[in-house]
Amino acid sequence: QLAKSGKKIMFVATKKQARDIVSTAARSVGMPFVTERWLGGMMTNFNTVRRSVKKMQNIERMLGDGSLTSVTKKERLTLTRERDKLDKVLGGIATLSRLPAAIFIVDIEHEHIAVAEAQRLGIRTFGIVDTNADPNRVDFPIPGNDDASKSIRIITEYMVQAIREGLEERKSIKPEKEEAAG
Repeated sequence: QLAKSGKKIMFVATKKQARDIVSTAARSVGMPFVTERWLGGMMTNFNTVRRSVKKMQNIERMLGDGSLTSVTKKERLTLTRERDKLDKVLGGIATLSRLPAAIFIVDIEHEHIAVAEAQRLGIRTFGIVDTNADPNRVDFPIPGNDDASKSIRIITEYMVQAIREGLEERKSIKPEKEEAAG
């Protein structure tokens, strides 16, 4: 339903065994994701995080269009390192212009800061809940093993499929509206 209405769903998984699975899945449906490290205040202090993303994009643009020809090698290297560092942490949310409508979290115990920020802002949370976690902390708990990569893959693929269906419905609704207007 959220994907159908055009809203973004952020994927969060900083565990080693879940990073690749989640980043690939999120990219396949064009959704934002966090797989490196959850920065404290990533949502509650969104304007500042947005500024860092813009800074990363500016550095990328400067490196790409060759406007840094007058800069020394050392300064260029410093900018490249800064861009790489920002891209590592914020690369998955670079396309996010406003807060997501929902968050899909792989391990709610490991990502407790993300859960707390989402609750504070009233953002819906979907989370894989293992036996060591309290299912009441997320809006939509999904029982499963959050340590096994196979279970993470299955549940993430199910989420991606639901998002894909919502996006397809959204695409099919647009042409119908245009036909009705024409």
